[in-house]
Amino acid sequence: MALILTFLGKGGTGRTTVAIAAAKKLATQGARVLLAGVDPGPSLGLLLGTSTSPDPQELTQNLQVVQFQSAVLLERSWEEIKKLEAQYLRTPLIKNVYGQELGVLPGMDSALALNAIREYDASGKYDAIVYDGSGDQTTLRMLGMPEILSWYIRRFRKVVEDSDLWKTVSPFIQPISSAVLNVSWTGDNFAQQPTNEVNNLLERGKAAIADPSRTAAYLVTTGDPTAVATAQYLWGSAQQIGLTVGGVLLNQEPVTEGISANFSPLAVSSLPICPPSDWQPLIEALPDLRQAASAPKPIEIDISARQVRLFLPGFDKKQVKLTQSGPEVTIDAGDQRRNISLPPQLSGQSVKGAKFQNSYLTISF
Repeated sequence: MALILTFLGKGGTGRTTVAIAAAKKLATQGARVLLAGVDPGPSLGLLLGTSTSPDPQELTQNLQVVQFQSAVLLERSWEEIKKLEAQYLRTPLIKNVYGQELGVLPGMDSALALNAIREYDASGKYDAIVYDGSGDQTTLRMLGMPEILSWYIRRFRKVVEDSDLWKTVSPFIQPISSAVLNVSWTGDNFAQQPTNEVNNLLERGKAAIADPSRTAAYLVTTGDPTAVATAQYLWGSAQQIGLTVGGVLLNQEPVTEGISANFSPLAVSSLPICPPSDWQPLIEALPDLRQAASAPKPIEIDISARQVRLFLPGFDKKQVKLTQSGPEVTIDAGDQRRNISLPPQLSGQSVKGAKFQNSYLTISF
């Protein structure tokens, strides 16, 4: 399993440059690294001094680079879908629709990119995957997909399974879903195994996001007040999906007391201005990117005290809303919503009180 790193921050703060330096740093330490870029523009290739492609190519020792192209990812997935359709339907409906014809609909990019990261992680070829994404809410929603999808399955599974529509289309829908989620199904356990395997896959995804030794983000900012405020907002939003933010990278400026206070208790590292041909000063200025586990945990559950604590920096009390409409607790903060799956000892219990103090939301049951 690979360490997955990504960088969050306002556009123009140097996220792509930092991602490249991070990939180079890990590679020089002996890790097998894949640098994955999602921006279809030329910036990644220009900074690397080479052309990029939708297939991994060797950049230096231990370092490969790939440029995600949604149309290519969709085309490859479509061919797998057609094979499954032919296997499960006697009269395939989409056999004459070709992947080369398909356009990418809004929202597909994130799902395709996440699936590609999962497949590269599962390949066992890499010790670290550095994802140079949009660095904003789009990246966070992508990484939050396992949590959101598992909630939809929990809440809607019984309703859908009991419907006449599902009984009609499930022989086709279930295997098609497996093409995206890479789940292997057999005929004898067709009804139960797919659901179990999908749930297991989503649980593994949630566990990977929640484990800072597996997945972590770093904030990239300058001293500009707008960039700082954006980084703070993304910090709090990352907590909402259970993603640990390991530290702050202050690009091309010295660390001041004000900056440190804005991101306390995270460590803030100052990154130097480097000439295009010399990456070494920037590489050396980066912190140990494997130490995100020392950062505050997004959520802590204390069963004995019957409390749940969420770390929500970047938000004030007015921006945080708690509701309980069912057996789970829902937290709204900013533009992110999180449904907290409680342990059996607390599941279904009513909230007795909540307080927001020092960036922590403490919920008592």
